[in-house]
Amino acid sequence: MMKIRHASLAMALATVIGWLPLRAQASDYSFVHDADGHRDCTRLVASGNPDYPPYLWVAKDGEALQGAAADFIKRVGEIAGVEIDVVYSGNWGRVQQHMRDGTIDMIAGAFLTLPRLEYMDYFYPAFQGTRTLIWTRDNLDLGYSQWSDLVGIEGLTVINNSFGQAFDAYARHNLTIREVPSLEQGLQMLSLDRAEYLIYEEFPGKAVAAHENITNIRSYKTPVSTENLYLTMSHKSECNSGDLRGRISRAVFELVSKGVMTEMLEASIQDWGEHTN
Repeated sequence: MMKIRHASLAMALATVIGWLPLRAQASDYSFVHDADGHRDCTRLVASGNPDYPPYLWVAKDGEALQGAAADFIKRVGEIAGVEIDVVYSGNWGRVQQHMRDGTIDMIAGAFLTLPRLEYMDYFYPAFQGTRTLIWTRDNLDLGYSQWSDLVGIEGLTVINNSFGQAFDAYARHNLTIREVPSLEQGLQMLSLDRAEYLIYEEFPGKAVAAHENITNIRSYKTPVSTENLYLTMSHKSECNSGDLRGRISRAVFELVSKGVMTEMLEASIQDWGEHTN
């Protein structure tokens, strides 16, 4: 049975304190209303996982999110006739709670899971595919080739993350995984021999490891899962209407058909490199 444990308070506080200059507070955003007090649905508020380069990361102003997923959802808004602000609204767990509460309208990049269907609508098709990998130290060989190879080994993952419905269900019943507040902390703990493996996605793992100058880790080629990223809208958003969902869906379809994410990812990888220098 999966045993989820939180990393020590000291490690969590160290991580939070280390990031305070950049993200002491979430963005001070508010919905726009007209003179009669009705919500102005020509302007939407979106957010996402702030520790997810090159898809999303916190901009230098500490208020907005930037990256390929932010660029994509903004372009969707332009085609659909709405302005979409992509804001920093806390860590990934808090962002998902904001969606449950309807205090943000959209998420720029979420995997499809059954629990999430209970509080947000998904826009099809997916705008990007991802690969989740097993990361370990470069001097350790787990012999990983399938999920069962992880049984009996203590691993790490980032709190409130999902790696697809099938793997989540398997892990819940069979694996021992400790949750940490951020990818940075997870990679650091792995590097310091505090766990035997970390589960995370390919591009963000590489990007954050480079940023943290962690060079003694590697990943296995066999993916844990291959999942798709979707744009989503909160069930409780005042702007969640059939008309708007239709316009957004058409815009997503148009952009995916044109393959725009390839160019956006290339630009965001370059931007991330400049952001971390």
